[in-house]
Amino acid sequence: MEIENIGWNLDEMAQKVAMDIHDGAYVNLGIGIPELVAGYIPEGRDVIYHTENGLLGMGPIPEPGQEDPELINAGKKCVTAIPGACYFHHADSFTMIRGGHLDICVLGALQVSEEGDLANWSTGEEGAIPAVGGAMDLVAGVKTIFVITQHTTKTGEPKIVKSCIYPLTGKNVVNRIYSNLAVMEVLDKKLFVTELAPGVTEEYLKQNTGASLHIKNDQGIKTL
Repeated sequence: MEIENIGWNLDEMAQKVAMDIHDGAYVNLGIGIPELVAGYIPEGRDVIYHTENGLLGMGPIPEPGQEDPELINAGKKCVTAIPGACYFHHADSFTMIRGGHLDICVLGALQVSEEGDLANWSTGEEGAIPAVGGAMDLVAGVKTIFVITQHTTKTGEPKIVKSCIYPLTGKNVVNRIYSNLAVMEVLDKKLFVTELAPGVTEEYLKQNTGASLHIKNDQGIKTL
């Protein structure tokens, strides 16, 4: 059964993520929904974008007709470069990632476990993507990992689960999850709800989640 059309839309989810990216952060955005985040950074807040194919200082999408086919992001989409941007070898880019020089990475997800395990590259089925790519390096080397994802699949199956059944990208790596139903934070291998989307009740969130959820209140910690 498909989930009801309530909660935040993709742009509102991206705006939630953008508000939590601090001034001066060095950020890598994953392919797909994470790319929307760049359009919602508050005015006056400086964020430096990194793309793993070798650019630090990635700018916005170029105007139609102004595309440079040699200036692309990791998803092979045309981008621009801001003043002061740097180009470098692919190996140097991964040295930045693995060396802990990036502050935040925003990724999509197939599944996230209640302990912060991430599966975002393959369903494991025959004919699926054959390799994890740079995602494994990102979750291992970047200081903070944000996940932005729909709360369920198109058929209503939970994407926030007790344990991932798909091949893992990383174990205990996710710090925060932004879905269309809620914002959740992973603390001490437990999932805490920090904000519910408009129209979403605690019971509705519980029904559409395959993991244990907790809420901090004046009385302590409540388990949904």
